[in-house]
Amino acid sequence: MRYDIEVSGFPSSHAGHLCLLRLKEDGYPGTTLVEEWPSWTIPVLEWGKQQGGVVGYSHSGFGLGLPDFGPNGERLQFMPYRNRAQARLGKAASTLPDYAVPPYDGIGANEFIVAAPLGVCDFISAVDTPLIWELNIWYHTLNCGLRSRISGETDFPCIYGDKVGLGRVYVKLDEGQPLDFDSWVMGLKNGRSYCGDGMSHLMDFTIDNVAVGEPGTNGEISQLDLDGPRTVTVSVDAAAMLAETITPKTERIRSSRLDSKPYWHIERCRIGETRTVPVEVVVNGQPVERRAILADGSLKKLEFNVDIDQSSWVALRILPSVHTNPIFIEINGEPIRAGKRSAQWCIDSVDTCWDSKEGQIRDSERIPAKQAYDKARAYYQEALAESNLP
Repeated sequence: MRYDIEVSGFPSSHAGHLCLLRLKEDGYPGTTLVEEWPSWTIPVLEWGKQQGGVVGYSHSGFGLGLPDFGPNGERLQFMPYRNRAQARLGKAASTLPDYAVPPYDGIGANEFIVAAPLGVCDFISAVDTPLIWELNIWYHTLNCGLRSRISGETDFPCIYGDKVGLGRVYVKLDEGQPLDFDSWVMGLKNGRSYCGDGMSHLMDFTIDNVAVGEPGTNGEISQLDLDGPRTVTVSVDAAAMLAETITPKTERIRSSRLDSKPYWHIERCRIGETRTVPVEVVVNGQPVERRAILADGSLKKLEFNVDIDQSSWVALRILPSVHTNPIFIEINGEPIRAGKRSAQWCIDSVDTCWDSKEGQIRDSERIPAKQAYDKARAYYQEALAESNLP
């Protein structure tokens, strides 16, 4: 077993709890008490990466909740995680990506919106908070050309007390490669992985001859280079397991809101009363191909022909049960710029996050924090200017 650090009770916790893996030193430089640690997350992430660590955010959805819908489809107030009475009303937001800006008022991946363009966040965690809240911020940053990966977590026993492993990440290791912590963590960093509830699997995801998490056509991890728009072949080995019959317990799960536990669960994926679930190809946040498979536990080899007409990120999912990391496709070396609305969402999110966190950052740290936020905003403004799509 290996224990690293989840930064939770430290001064930076208001901006997001952190997972710091593969550290050599676990005491922040120049401090003797945890209360002396930085009061925002970017310096802690930078410190972790400087010593060869792999770093990211925990239980990402907290603070990133999206508005609820009323009976006529109108937007209502934001859904607080613990407001169970309100959670039984209406319909939880289920659009990806969603263009409402969350309040950034929790302990999830709030400063991820700043850390991602600064290049100091390797991954964002999922599975243990509402999936739309988790995936929405990740999709928007991917649409702006950023490449932080996704991981799975349980946060046992704080969020789920049942057992470790309700949220999982599966990392592919080569035959003969050491089965050790460092190999596994580097696979996590490179996105040679998929995450989910363990009841469905998307293995050996490739596009043409490029495999997720492995060097691509120019040596870049997970990158396929094209000299023009064309059709590519997406391949994956898919499997899922559903009971043949629906029980009262599983009916409760499949009919409950997306912000009710369990957030990720294969039963939510069942198509009608059948034993089938949909495997989707996602391009720049939008599903473009869909294939139903029988969820009987057997492995199915799937291929999809997908038209790529601009630089794009491509992933696979059985939502909400499993999601792969992306393969990035660049056409003529152009960066991924998947839409002005995503870039504007990120700009607005940086501003909202600053308004929410500024008063909780120490006076002595506020100037460098503001500079970092401004640098992140400038990245998204550039992405906005470079995007030719709405």
